[in-house]
Amino acid sequence: MLVAWLLEDMLIELGCMVTGPAGSVKQALAMIGTNAIDVAVLDINLNGEMSYPVADALSACGIPFVFVTAYDKEKMLDGYQAFPLLQKPFHRAELSATLARLLRPNEPAVAS
Repeated sequence: MLVAWLLEDMLIELGCMVTGPAGSVKQALAMIGTNAIDVAVLDINLNGEMSYPVADALSACGIPFVFVTAYDKEKMLDGYQAFPLLQKPFHRAELSATLARLLRPNEPAVAS
């Protein structure tokens, strides 16, 4: 949960309104059905549960998301490796750039 709180702080600093964190797949799925969500940051491991059902629900609702994990992309289940991934640890600038790409997928990337 400490990592979730740090992520929440980063998101707030970036000007996001945060829903969550969810500590389980069940909690995350309930949030999808009851909250307006523009974009999601989804840890692959939610307290020992793999969050792939949450990724499926987000996709079905058309909600863009990024996986966050300390795992290598190659360790992810087939079919999920094409989704954006932030490798832990990451910096706020990486999170910001990823969220911008998810929220504005048709805009060209700006070199910094």
